[in-house]
Amino acid sequence: MFWAVQGMAAELTTGLLIMKGIKESKAKVSMLVLNNNANFSKKATGRITFTCSQGAEISQLMEELIKSGTPKTIWMEAVGTDEAGDVVSRFNFEWTLIVKK
Repeated sequence: MFWAVQGMAAELTTGLLIMKGIKESKAKVSMLVLNNNANFSKKATGRITFTCSQGAEISQLMEELIKSGTPKTIWMEAVGTDEAGDVVSRFNFEWTLIVKK
């Protein structure tokens, strides 16, 4: 699987957690990727599944963001695994969050 396809799936995986946090907060928040990096450890073939386990961190970050009103950043990792459960790639995205006025 081409690296760009993996990157889009990985970004979506982390972005959906942030979008969920924004929706639950009922606040108007802008989100944008500031930086990213990736590591490829095995050829990606077949069905690749990306996971991100930082939901609790997003909930806490959203509380801090809304309470302080100051921009926040967070690094989030999406891990891609193949059908055998082997890790094929790891993507890290630095997201910036700002409360809209």
